[in-house]
Amino acid sequence: MYHLSFRSLGILMSLAVMAGCAQAPKNPPGPPPPQNLLGTTDELQLVTELSVNLAAQYGGENVLVVMEIDNMLLTTDRGDYAGSCGEFETGGKEPSASNMRPAQADTAKQIQRIQEAGMRAIVVTSRAPACLAQTFEDLGSNDLNFAASAWHPQAGYPEPFLLEGVDQPVVYRDGVFFANGQDKGAVLKAFLDKAGDPKPVIIVMADSDREDLNAVMKTFSWTKTKVHAWRYTRESNVAIASGP
Repeated sequence: MYHLSFRSLGILMSLAVMAGCAQAPKNPPGPPPPQNLLGTTDELQLVTELSVNLAAQYGGENVLVVMEIDNMLLTTDRGDYAGSCGEFETGGKEPSASNMRPAQADTAKQIQRIQEAGMRAIVVTSRAPACLAQTFEDLGSNDLNFAASAWHPQAGYPEPFLLEGVDQPVVYRDGVFFANGQDKGAVLKAFLDKAGDPKPVIIVMADSDREDLNAVMKTFSWTKTKVHAWRYTRESNVAIASGP
């Protein structure tokens, strides 16, 4: 009887172990560690698709998409920004009607797709704070709005301000950051430091200026935030095709 009980106990223990192994779910593999990336494209949809995929892997709240305005989101028939900026102060002159148009026909649609995927999306432009009124006229007249997708603080800061390690005052309002012609890597990192935690896991940046992209990649190479930098070449290709 003892032998039978011992044998039965052994069988029951074996079955319990097997059942436990069968029922214990394996931890699903997480996304691969993010990596830095530098690429070139003349199609904003590529940036959108890759950003949406990153949001699915790492969570939209952990992905910050950064765009430039001039020769990236918008352009003019001359292929450059030639508009005059209104004054930043409340009593300044009103912005003139925007002469800017989307760099490609579906620009607004692609930005909306990024925003609807739950990502933070902002503009970091080389324009000066004095261009605030004209800039929002340029964006609004082309159905571009970054207020709802702004990095925190969402409404921004009410006045121009200085960032640590940055020489000239900057402005951040409704998802539009005016870098005032300064190193975009330095000002973007200083801005994120000022905003506090959490920091983005990945920054996806699209800009027509190679130096600005390199500056951001260099600055964030010393941080845990990875950068996917895309040089947008559609306008430069148009300029080459049209000739002098």
